Amino acid sequence: MKKNIHTILKRKIITTEDGSHTLFIPELNENYHSIHGAEQESKHVFIEAGLKLFAKAKKINVLEIGFGTGLNALLTFCESKKNNIEIFYTSIEKYPLTGEEITKLNYGAKNEKRKEIFTLLHKVEWESFVKISNNFNLKKIKTDLKDFIINNKFDLIYFDAFAPDIQSDLWSVTIFEKMYSCLNSGGCLTTYSAKGQVRRNMQEAGFTVERLPGPPGKREMLRALKK
Repeated sequence: MKKNIHTILKRKIITTEDGSHTLFIPELNENYHSIHGAEQESKHVFIEAGLKLFAKAKKINVLEIGFGTGLNALLTFCESKKNNIEIFYTSIEKYPLTGEEITKLNYGAKNEKRKEIFTLLHKVEWESFVKISNNFNLKKIKTDLKDFIINNKFDLIYFDAFAPDIQSDLWSVTIFEKMYSCLNSGGCLTTYSAKGQVRRNMQEAGFTVERLPGPPGKREMLRALKK
């Protein structure tokens, strides 16, 4: 039976194996990140397998499916500064975190400047681009992926929706066709999932799909390319 994402009532902060936090939803028995390491998973799947493909670019447009804890956005901000890439980062989220949850997450625990940026990423206004730094511009949109109207093109998509077993409708051919249509040629979509049906749905939507080694605790992940 498909679980109803709209039954989310509570989220618990837990510490993963690399010391970074994630959120756990008891009603769904689902974590926002890998329990083997939230930060190392995000770095592996979205930064190493995605963003670093554009290391020589001067400017890129990124679309994130699932702003969640803001960890992917924070890591991308850090890369934009380190590599002097101008990033326009659009992220959608149906269930934003509460102020209390934001203050308890430990992504900035060891660096005051990083903590300041992490808090800012959550507190800036929604629905319009906000200049966070000379290299990073953020637009958060409060919506569901199925209702998201895409008006521009992207170079890179972080597909970080809840797992296919939880929200199978977000991993359908129709959704991946939507993702394919909004990518520029040469763009890519990267995700933690490695399910066979997900790969087949991506291929049916037009993507060329690669299996890559997964982050700690996971054998494989997928990267989909638009050639």
